[in-house]
Amino acid sequence: MEIIWFLSGALIGASLGFGWCWWRRYIERLERERQQTQLRAESDAILSQARREAENLLREADLRAKDDLLHQRSLFHQEIDQVRQELRQQERRLEKREDDLNERRRTLAKKQQSLAHRQERLDKERQQLENRQRELNVLLEEQRRRLEEISGLSRDQAERMLLARLEQDLTDRLAARLQRHEEEYRALADQKARGILASAIQRVAAAHTADSTVSTVDIPTDDMKGRIIGREGRNIRTFEKATGVDVIVDDTPGVVVVSAFDNVRREVARLSLAKLIADGRIHPSRIEEVVKETQEEIEKHILAVGEQAAQEANVGPLHEKMYQLLGRLKFRTSYSQNVLQHSLEVAHLCGLMAEELRLDGRLARRCGLLHDIGKSADHDMEGGHPKVGAELARRYGETDPRVLHAIAGHHDDITLDHIYTVLVAAADTISAARPGARRETLEKYVKRLEELEALALSFPGVEQAYAIQAGREVRVIADSQRLTDAQAIKVCHDIARSIEEKMMFPGEIKVTVVREIRATEIAR
Repeated sequence: MEIIWFLSGALIGASLGFGWCWWRRYIERLERERQQTQLRAESDAILSQARREAENLLREADLRAKDDLLHQRSLFHQEIDQVRQELRQQERRLEKREDDLNERRRTLAKKQQSLAHRQERLDKERQQLENRQRELNVLLEEQRRRLEEISGLSRDQAERMLLARLEQDLTDRLAARLQRHEEEYRALADQKARGILASAIQRVAAAHTADSTVSTVDIPTDDMKGRIIGREGRNIRTFEKATGVDVIVDDTPGVVVVSAFDNVRREVARLSLAKLIADGRIHPSRIEEVVKETQEEIEKHILAVGEQAAQEANVGPLHEKMYQLLGRLKFRTSYSQNVLQHSLEVAHLCGLMAEELRLDGRLARRCGLLHDIGKSADHDMEGGHPKVGAELARRYGETDPRVLHAIAGHHDDITLDHIYTVLVAAADTISAARPGARRETLEKYVKRLEELEALALSFPGVEQAYAIQAGREVRVIADSQRLTDAQAIKVCHDIARSIEEKMMFPGEIKVTVVREIRATEIAR
């Protein structure tokens, strides 16, 4: 009985367990189906949303494309309108120019007609004058004949008698008056000359230090030289490239040498190197920054120096570029004489002499201050500094022909047509010739002139050669029996080329070959 109950209980438990498992699987299948249904719904929703977003993006892209098309079309129409407007403006200008030309033709025709009438009237007046002249000659001849009959003397006899009497009467009085005026003028000229020379000596008595092509920069220790050179020389190469100078680092204790022929670059390099040494940070980027900053400071300093020089000379307003060119003259030397100080001296001397001669002193000072302005740019432009200076002054607003002529002609390169040019040439010579103004010794100066003359005399057919204008010009006298005109021109060219190849000189040297034929005859 217990076994039956045990088997019944086991059978009932197995049935219940099987029912529970079936029910659980059924519930899980329903859950999976529900989840799948939910996932399908979500995927359908995502797909529909994606489709809607894609459609929206397509519509927006279509709208943007249409907007871009409209914008491009509008720009195209604007360009077409602008081109049409320009064409209409050009057409109007052409029509206006055509009207001007027609008006000029009509005016020219009227002038030609008027000139023809004037020429006809002048011809008639000339004919009348010729008729009157013939009548007057007839009357004068009749009067002369009657006078000869009355006096009993011919015309030549009467002229000789009258001239002899006048010469006898006026000789004594003329000689006395000439002697008196000569003595007065000589005394007045001596007095004026003493006054001009005294004022000139007083004005040019100042001494000026001479610049050179080398500047030295002090360094605190010799270890700084290694920092200036940098690793594998990159610092010194960067510095030389940025400034355009040569930096010499040798065994000399306590200094570094900066060398350059351009004094402005050398000053920029000197100040930049001093700033770098004081700062202590020396590397390529810092070098370029300091050099650029120093260049801007130097440019401002140059402009200030030029304005101060113009104000000191009292020459009136100048163009800003002229102030800069004047300021650059502070860093330029000629035979070791500072060109800006030399220009100021010439300006004061010109003003002094002009006022003594009752001329415009301010205009004379302006001519003197600007006479060497070409030296600030003669290494950038072709030609000597007088030609370059006149061109720069004309370019930057100088309109007075007397100033331009003084700049171009103060070395006698052109014909002296104005008295201010003569004053500038004289003042330039005084300033350059005073003791201590220029460092070139007399022996070196004479040797350079002798070399010029010897070089010119070495060519065949040359009789004499003279170096003039402080070696700026060579006058060559050619033998007319040995050289023709064409050969003389060739000799002039060959001498100039030989001077360029064999000699070192500042500026330009003018070569002039003179060939003349002299005819000599003896009267026996």
